[in-house]
Amino acid sequence: MKMLHPNPPHDLTYNDVFMVPSLSDVGSRFAVDLTTPDGIGTTIPLVVANMTAVAGRRMAEVVARRGGVVVLPQDIPVDVIDTVVSSVKSRHPVFETPITLGPDATIGEALSLIHKRAHGAVIVVDDGKPVGVFTEKDGDGQDRFTQLEVVMSTAPYALGPDADAVHAFEELGDHRLHVAPVVDDDGRLMGVLTRKGALRSTIYDPALDADGRLMVGVAVGINGEPGARATKLAQHGADVLVIDTAHGHQTKTLGAVEAVRAELPGALIVAGNVVTADGTRQLVEAGADIVKVGVGPGAMCTTRMMTGVGRPQFSAVLECSAEAGRHGARIWADGGVRFPRDVALALAGGASNVMFGSWLAGTYESAADTHRDQDGRLYKQTCGM
Repeated sequence: MKMLHPNPPHDLTYNDVFMVPSLSDVGSRFAVDLTTPDGIGTTIPLVVANMTAVAGRRMAEVVARRGGVVVLPQDIPVDVIDTVVSSVKSRHPVFETPITLGPDATIGEALSLIHKRAHGAVIVVDDGKPVGVFTEKDGDGQDRFTQLEVVMSTAPYALGPDADAVHAFEELGDHRLHVAPVVDDDGRLMGVLTRKGALRSTIYDPALDADGRLMVGVAVGINGEPGARATKLAQHGADVLVIDTAHGHQTKTLGAVEAVRAELPGALIVAGNVVTADGTRQLVEAGADIVKVGVGPGAMCTTRMMTGVGRPQFSAVLECSAEAGRHGARIWADGGVRFPRDVALALAGGASNVMFGSWLAGTYESAADTHRDQDGRLYKQTCGM
């Protein structure tokens, strides 16, 4: 990228910038390779921020299936991180994780779980084998204590373990289904697949580790013993370690990066946040492979209002990516994403990945609880971190 008007007299945010089109030989958007150049292993440049109400196991597996990566929050105990990472690593890279209940479970139990996943179905299982499918519509007009075996769709059509995405899409269309269970050769439930999920699986490649399992990142704070905590997280399977604090250009952060690098010489370390070339350089010199750029641009962030600290995000990305490149490192653009255009602008400015959280706070997969307002609409509550 080059600026048509280089060296503008003031800093720029995403809203101040457009990309001017020029001659292209790209015939289709599907011909564009979005594999990230930072060595993470993601196939789309999307990182979900480590916000408590957003980043959890459901978000981690779904985003990794589409090629991105989720960073789990730093305030989660190590033993819980072990459980979450193990759960994500155990999930199928294509088939979605089912919600399961037994035939004697009630409609009320099913409705309390059904919005945990976007596929909108509960698979009724008996001895590990699917015997029915329950959707929210099946509960219309029924008592909440009615058992699922009374209202479920019985003898559900199931896909086999070797069904590819194209075949699954066609089969579900032929049977006029939006979702179906996937079973192994013994008829035991492996997962579920929707028509939309099958279609997306033909477009996106999952982000996988060296063992073919879904990737997940974990944040590490700068207090306590970051080196010891990072070592435990790496032992539990974290693919990316993100040393994260609001003001990354401080001696304590540099010390934390050095401590983690000393404990884990081969680890992939992300550190931040900074908005200047000096901050970027010093984090790289301390041992960071990737520098996280952005102070205050997030939708939920009050840093700029409360402290007067920050910098327009596009200019910060430009300066920090140039400096990181001079030292053989990369940057993540963290925050300030309001529209899809902002992701494109961050990439054009030199970011290898773009990090955001609030944009995904209202999804089925976010970690926050689902509520229903007086008009029957679903919503979630979120908060800044």
